[in-house]
Amino acid sequence: MEWRKCYLDVILVPLGFSITMAYHIWLWHKIRTEPLTTIVGTNARGRRLWVAAMMKDNEKKNILAVQSLRNMIMGSTLMATTSILLCTGLAAVISSTYSVKKPLNDAVYGGHGEFMLALKYVSLLTIFLFSFFCHSLAIRFVNQVNLLINTPPDPLSIVTPEYVTDLFEKGSLLNTVGNRLFYAALPLLLWIFGPVLVFLCSVTMVPVLYNLDFVLGNIDNDGKGSGTKGKQLDHVSGCAGGAHFESV
Repeated sequence: MEWRKCYLDVILVPLGFSITMAYHIWLWHKIRTEPLTTIVGTNARGRRLWVAAMMKDNEKKNILAVQSLRNMIMGSTLMATTSILLCTGLAAVISSTYSVKKPLNDAVYGGHGEFMLALKYVSLLTIFLFSFFCHSLAIRFVNQVNLLINTPPDPLSIVTPEYVTDLFEKGSLLNTVGNRLFYAALPLLLWIFGPVLVFLCSVTMVPVLYNLDFVLGNIDNDGKGSGTKGKQLDHVSGCAGGAHFESV
């Protein structure tokens, strides 16, 4: 009897998240092999050039560097605050005895027993907690970059543009992981109203993320441009190959 109530949840929810995970595994593969066909690899290359330019001409561009990094910190702070507020609200709902936790049985497909309802809210709470954790760490790394990028040049110092760039890449990676976890919470939020919406939302998110993650129209099928632009892409592809993720 319980299987008849929960079979849609057991089938559609893992299937929807498997589609999303398969897309991100494929995206990671494209970033490692053809970085400049993705927004992620292109932005990573731009960040490396930006850090080198800021530290090379620091006396004239120090204010620009601080303001740019401050904007990124503000974005991560907003996402971290939103995530922890949602965690607080979900914790209040889980610990309450109000009927808001109990959706209309006749309007929701799938299981809606006590265990299934608790699983939905706990899954949402876990996703938002990890999103908050990633954004908090991203703020930490970008704050370090904000300080070190204005370090006076010293041949004996270990604070080099490469070191600052690595810190910046870690902050950007954590910021992106936090954003992607936040996106993943949307299908889970719809799970409250049934597993069918979870599957439909997961399928819909893949083409949306594809259009945000890939460079469209400027690069041919083999991942290289034509003419002069193709030579430039070949020249910088090695430097961008180690990039991972950039916030979208």
